[in-house]
Amino acid sequence: MPRRFWIALALLLATASARVSAQNPSTRPADPGQKMERTCFQTHARWDGKIQLRSDVAVCYGIDSSLPERIAQWKNQGYITHLMTGVSWGEYQDYLYARFDGVRHVDEAQTDRSGNVISHGGDVYYMSPGESFGKFLCLGVKRAMDAGADAIHLEEPEFWVRGGYSAGFKREWKAYYGEDWVAPHTSPDAQYRASKLKYYLFGRALKQVFDFVKAENARTGKHVKCYVPTHSLINYAHWQIVSPESSLIKVGADGFIAQVWTGTARTPNVYRGKRKERTFEAAFFEYGAMMNVVKANGGTVWFLNDPIEDNPNHSWDDYKTNWESTLTASLLWPQVWRYEVMPWPERIFNGRYPRRERRRGGGNQGEGIPLPKAYGTELITVINALNDMDQKEIAWNAGTRGIGVIVSDTMMFHRGDPTPSDSNFGSFYGLALPLLKRGIPAEPVQLENATIKGALDGQRVLLLTYEGMKPMSPDVHGALVDWVKAGGALVFLGDDSDPFNSVHEWWNDPRAARKYKSPREHLFEQLGLPASPGAGLHRVGKGVVIHDPSSPAALTYRPNGSDVVARLVKQACAAVSLPYSETNHLALRRGPYVIAAGLDESIGGANATLRGRFLDLFDAALPTLESVSLAPGSRRFLLDLDRLEGTRQVVLASACKILGLEGTRSSDVSFHAEAPDGIEAIVCLRLNARPARVTLDGVALAESGIAWDEANHLLRLRFPNLSKGQRVQIRQK
Repeated sequence: MPRRFWIALALLLATASARVSAQNPSTRPADPGQKMERTCFQTHARWDGKIQLRSDVAVCYGIDSSLPERIAQWKNQGYITHLMTGVSWGEYQDYLYARFDGVRHVDEAQTDRSGNVISHGGDVYYMSPGESFGKFLCLGVKRAMDAGADAIHLEEPEFWVRGGYSAGFKREWKAYYGEDWVAPHTSPDAQYRASKLKYYLFGRALKQVFDFVKAENARTGKHVKCYVPTHSLINYAHWQIVSPESSLIKVGADGFIAQVWTGTARTPNVYRGKRKERTFEAAFFEYGAMMNVVKANGGTVWFLNDPIEDNPNHSWDDYKTNWESTLTASLLWPQVWRYEVMPWPERIFNGRYPRRERRRGGGNQGEGIPLPKAYGTELITVINALNDMDQKEIAWNAGTRGIGVIVSDTMMFHRGDPTPSDSNFGSFYGLALPLLKRGIPAEPVQLENATIKGALDGQRVLLLTYEGMKPMSPDVHGALVDWVKAGGALVFLGDDSDPFNSVHEWWNDPRAARKYKSPREHLFEQLGLPASPGAGLHRVGKGVVIHDPSSPAALTYRPNGSDVVARLVKQACAAVSLPYSETNHLALRRGPYVIAAGLDESIGGANATLRGRFLDLFDAALPTLESVSLAPGSRRFLLDLDRLEGTRQVVLASACKILGLEGTRSSDVSFHAEAPDGIEAIVCLRLNARPARVTLDGVALAESGIAWDEANHLLRLRFPNLSKGQRVQIRQK
């Protein structure tokens, strides 16, 4: 649903709360970790007790006249404040209609081959950014910096593959290529070149803004950071969108928010001939692709978790199931410990959605039911746990690690007419899904970063195809060759039939001393192999190359296609002495937390079982579990109580922010509890003995809100949350 709808809704719902004086944050105990920027959320609303998430950062959305007031209100509540605005679209009518520089820029709106302008709703157009557009964005960013924003987020630099027909784009083509525009749909070469230009244009626009912010920082002594909230390369390629992706750090971004959620990850793919939604698996690779970009380039990455999605026609049960899948997938990348816990909290805490699934357009949002009580409690419990994910102890229970699938930004360049790559994105999923379905946590590896020192560290086996993607530069081949010769195993699949092999690029440049029919031929030459070696294993230095002419996309439609990939990977592991193993689950320990998923469409066999004493963080009641079966399709987020024995930790989990904690497990305990109004709190504490009395702001808590677990010495409290907070006191005697 268009974001302008949610912005309008936020303004409407926030009107009443805006009239109320904000609570003085000086009455709230200090949060010693709040400057760490571990969790954030984005909203266009003014401060509202119903969305008082108590994350470290409130990201104020949109540059309009209300921005200074909104930033001031959230700052007054103790939040670090960032600014987020769209870079490819937004309320940019001043730019469109000559109110910025006296020039109309409507012809910079992205346009398809039929002459239709591509819109985000009304005259909020997706832009084909000219040089003046970056300058225009700088004005809004300056307004945000002056208002006190601690960081700037320019979200979703998106150019649709079906675009590229506007007058503005034709001008940019002439300037970039030095020749007249060619309609993208007329040949693979024209489509590829159009995508390269789209990629460049948003990189240029963002660099203009990043350079401006750095200059302002130098002038003012501030340290405002620049982030790009963006979908993953996997999703953009699948959805037929071009974005700068891996080049964003190179043009000046300090990091990303990886915008992965149910709406992206539920996009169907094909595995063993069956097309269906595989939300967990797609999310795993989407998050992994974004993590890999900063792994080599540096920078900060936040993982987005959204409890619902833009489509309002799903049920709360559907949203919850898919949120647990995407969140589990995000936690399986332990390199990342920062999270955007939700976008638009107003549409979750104030929204209404159907009891059961309905067809798109089958009703309006107001006809549904509000956030279920248990789901609300679970959300706040998990959000608080996400503040604690910077853990040093990491241990896997899964299949073979050290295996990667190479990806390239050029995946986005192959997705348009006249010969688009497989609509189900099989060139990627044909290599990646056979591994993950066997419990192998394969990592997307960014080809453009291969030349950066350390980019391929930790990888023992790499899978590569030039079906559906191409190398931007021959330099990456040198890095791959060095990696193989040092002892790596490269598994290359593809039959060189991709029509995009014929595009006018470096491997067939008529000015070059030698031309190649495909970039694979160049790679194999660098490896010392014939242009057309036989299928099978070839020794190269201390490593190996395994060549198979199978099409990865074609393999996805074959019932045994995944077996072909698995056999090749098993052979590669044996060749480099990497023990090969498969499982029907993934489990990861992050300190006292255990994240696990049971896999469907997997290798079969008995379900793995986790034994111990665990709090179930995906259950609003926070039950204690001693045996957890990882059945196919199960998703688990657990707190291991046995790992906390011997520590002084008192509060184990809570559906409220705990501030000003005083006391230990052996003495009286008190704390300030704060969360969105109307959400039921649960707090699980570890004490030596059942308490004699529990009070909220001096009033005794009803017995129905107190549960003592003698076997585990756990106290569970339940009470309604208040955004202003309340003092909880637990008397031992």
